[in-house]
Amino acid sequence: MGDKLFAIPWSALTVDKVEKRFILNVDKELLKRAPGFDKDHWPNMADRAWGTQVFEYYGAKPYWD
Repeated sequence: MGDKLFAIPWSALTVDKVEKRFILNVDKELLKRAPGFDKDHWPNMADRAWGTQVFEYYGAKPYWD
């Protein structure tokens, strides 16, 4: 979506083995509102509070819980 990058939990993706790709099955509007960042301002990926927000946004359970 433009220059916006997204952190998406692996558990929110499904694998299409035939086409050899990952699929994120969410509404486009949900993705537009998703927490994102730009290439020059990456979040602290080790911050559990940030990670929890990302997992919860996509309805996925954090692997550390």
